[in-house]
Amino acid sequence: MGAWGIGSFDNDHASDWLLDLIEGEDLAPMRAAIAQVLAEDDYLDSDLAVEALAAIEVLAATLGRPTAAIQDEAEFQAWLARLQLQGDPSLVPEALRALERILAPDSELRELWEETEDYEDWCADVARLRSHVGA
Repeated sequence: MGAWGIGSFDNDHASDWLLDLIEGEDLAPMRAAIAQVLAEDDYLDSDLAVEALAAIEVLAATLGRPTAAIQDEAEFQAWLARLQLQGDPSLVPEALRALERILAPDSELRELWEETEDYEDWCADVARLRSHVGA
C-alpha cells in the first residue's frame, strides 16, 4: 500500500497528490478528487480513495477546520497562505458522501486496511476527518 501510518498523508500517493496540488493555483484538483470517488459505481480503487481523503483534508483546512495531519504539511500551509484560497461549504455534503463511499465494503482501501492490525485506528482517523469537515 506504500503507507507508513494511518493518516491521510501517511502514504506515497497522497503525498504526491498534495505536491501536485500545491504546484497549481486553485482548488480544482480537490473538487475533482471528491467527484471521482462519487462517480464510481463499482469497486472503488484505493488510489482514488487516497486522493479523496487528501482532498477532504484540504477542504477542511480551507474551511478553517484543519486537522493535525494537514497542519503538519508546511508546504501546503505556505501555499494556502500565499493564495488565500477559501473552501466551498457547498462541497461538504459531497465530501461526507465520499467518506461513506471510502468506508463501504466495495472499497479497495477499506479492504487493504481490514487486512492490517491498524484497521480500527484507520477507521477512527477517517471519523476524525469527518468531524472536521462536517463540523
